[in-house]
Amino acid sequence: MSGSAAPAGQGTSASPSGQATAAEPQERVLGFGDVFGRDAGGLIVLLVLFGALTLASDEFLTGNNLANLARQVAIFGIIAVGQLLVILTAGIDLSVGSVLGLTGCVTAELLVHGWGIPLAIIGGLLVGAAIGCFNGALVAYAKLPPFIVTLGMLGIARGVVLVLTDASTIQPLPNAFGDIANGDFLGLPNLLWMFAVVVVVAAFVLRRTVFGRYVYAVGSNPESARLAGVPVTAVLIAVYAISGFLAAVGGVLFMSRLNAGIPTAGTGYELNAIAACVIGGASLFGAKGGAFGAAAGALIVGTLNNGGNLLAVNAFYLQIIIGALILVAVFFDQWQGRQRAKAA
Repeated sequence: MSGSAAPAGQGTSASPSGQATAAEPQERVLGFGDVFGRDAGGLIVLLVLFGALTLASDEFLTGNNLANLARQVAIFGIIAVGQLLVILTAGIDLSVGSVLGLTGCVTAELLVHGWGIPLAIIGGLLVGAAIGCFNGALVAYAKLPPFIVTLGMLGIARGVVLVLTDASTIQPLPNAFGDIANGDFLGLPNLLWMFAVVVVVAAFVLRRTVFGRYVYAVGSNPESARLAGVPVTAVLIAVYAISGFLAAVGGVLFMSRLNAGIPTAGTGYELNAIAACVIGGASLFGAKGGAFGAAAGALIVGTLNNGGNLLAVNAFYLQIIIGALILVAVFFDQWQGRQRAKAA
């Protein structure tokens, strides 16, 4: 025998001169999952939900309803992005709803006391960022469990806002302040634009910056991250500060939308934010998830509520559906983890 045949799939071919040449690599078309990663699941569910509600209700795909949906989702969607950063470090922030109420009412109080709109908004945002830094410091330096720290802050912030306002609505506020959340730009609600900007910036930071890689590293294994030179303490404080800041953004926009300071605003929003992150593909064990997934999760929760109202579905059933979605998302994440462990 003069020679043996090349094994199947060897990837070589003979040239006219008789020399072997490497086969050209085959081009691969990027799929939906390649582009969005873990976010793809939430986006697919959202598209299916939009299609189903479009068929079920003639009013769903109207301009007025979509504008209302955007305004309903944008505020807790912005909070969900901040919550996502904390969850990526294997933490949790239960204080965001109360921080929303406190910072929104601080802004409203400053307005009724004669502060200009820009300065009042800055004041509210600084309060939110300061509360987030305090939470982060307790987690990073005192090594307290994030659940306990932020649960305590939930009660503190809600109590402070009730004392500050004497549990009364703060009004009237300037009409120009109300225009921030209730106005439109290029035919779309201002709130939708703000939500989109927050999501895009967060997605860029997580995917394309050193800080984003640090966040995932801390969530994966904080001790390994520390040994690799990641400033774990600074990253933890930063993500809680961002969460507090975005909760304050939500507070300002909430009060702007109602053009009044509501001391009970944001009650339960922390649960909506966590639900949005989990349904959108984030893992409560850290290091898994993305901004587009959190946005899709927020839209899923908001769309379920909106569609339920259009179809006259009992709101209690909608709560059951959202709770079931959270359980399914967590179960699926755990199942995937076990499958990967078996494959390894």
